[in-house]
Amino acid sequence: MAISEFTARAEHLYDEWLKDADPRVDGWFLMSSPLPQTVVLLAYLYFVTSLGPRLMENRKAFDLKPVLVVYNFSSVTLSIYMVYEFIMAGWGTGYTFRCDPVDYHSPQGLRMVRACWLYYFSKFFELLDTIFFVLRKKNNQISFLHVFHHSIMPFTWWFGVKFAGGGLGTFHGLLNCIVHVIMYTYYGLSALGPSYQRFLWWKKHLTSLQLIQFVMVTGHIVQYFFVKDCGYQFPIFVYIIATYGITFLLLFLNFWYHAYTKGKRLPKVLQKKDKVPDSNGNGVHHDKDD
Repeated sequence: MAISEFTARAEHLYDEWLKDADPRVDGWFLMSSPLPQTVVLLAYLYFVTSLGPRLMENRKAFDLKPVLVVYNFSSVTLSIYMVYEFIMAGWGTGYTFRCDPVDYHSPQGLRMVRACWLYYFSKFFELLDTIFFVLRKKNNQISFLHVFHHSIMPFTWWFGVKFAGGGLGTFHGLLNCIVHVIMYTYYGLSALGPSYQRFLWWKKHLTSLQLIQFVMVTGHIVQYFFVKDCGYQFPIFVYIIATYGITFLLLFLNFWYHAYTKGKRLPKVLQKKDKVPDSNGNGVHHDKDD
């Protein structure tokens, strides 16, 4: 097959695929095609896994305490606003928490797809988490779980906003925003300095909350397979979200085991009482904003 013929066929398939896209998002920032976000995410992956650590290797770590305080509490504010929008757009004003379809026609449905786009865009803002790790030379925090989570979420949510901005598939967005309110509050307090460490004893419970989130996401989405005549229009997203929920549940369980069962990530308030020795006999601690 000639290259020109292959290109023409690919363009035809792409055009046919886009016929099912939501026309309401035409012209919205980053929504024209998946190419812009793909470039951003590839640049992010290259920076945090290769270029950034090499640039910082022989440099002193940046002191970003003031920046982190502003960033984390800004994330709290944004997450609270998104929770409000998800609730007002459907989850508190008509959704049944069962097999809710996407509403493509009403003003309420438009409000929901706007909330979905804002949630999608917030995932690019959260890429700063990893960039701050690099600049502060906290390379031990740049785990597979962290990078995978931060890169896969915006990539998959582009398709959600483009085709199915509402209904059953947005429940995990609402839950994730609720968790982020609590999570970024924790990180904001941590960034304020040692005098606030006594308020951070609940870090283990934050991980528990994240595990509960993934159990709820999976339990909610799989009801699609048990509800007769479910009206949700895009079954493909059911499989994507179910896979996402199960995958991250397993990854976070693995994190829990190594962080808390093996004691590698205890909060500082607990470490003062009982530091966990590393292989060299030194007390170890790995915290996002220490």
